[in-house]
Amino acid sequence: MTIHDTAVAYTAVATASSGRDGRVASDDGRLDVVAGPPKEMGGSGAGTNPEQLFAAGCSACFQGALGVVARQEEADITGSTVTASVSIGKTEAGGFGLEAAICAAIPNVDAVTAQTLIEKAHQLCPYSNATRGNVKVALSVA
Repeated sequence: MTIHDTAVAYTAVATASSGRDGRVASDDGRLDVVAGPPKEMGGSGAGTNPEQLFAAGCSACFQGALGVVARQEEADITGSTVTASVSIGKTEAGGFGLEAAICAAIPNVDAVTAQTLIEKAHQLCPYSNATRGNVKVALSVA
């Protein structure tokens, strides 16, 4: 899915040095983190990693989309949370790929309404739209 050049509202810029074992910083200085492979991938576990950054962005963006959908549906999502889990592993082709799981806890609505809200948010969320068709994403309600 692409956006029209005239519809770009914001562009984030970040630069990494030394890949998974270095530093990542945004051009405005608001993000400046040490990156390091997790212990599960042979690293020390110090610093953050791309999967954590992706999970953070995904959960925040999905929560925003959930808010838009909730306003449209007049649903109360006060106190809701969205947790994104991002996994990395080898693909059948020998490279690496990602999988994601998004779990929303929405305490003020019933289970059917919560499921409907997250399915609609999944259609709206830019991260969901960016990964659709090439990253397996599982949706669930806590």
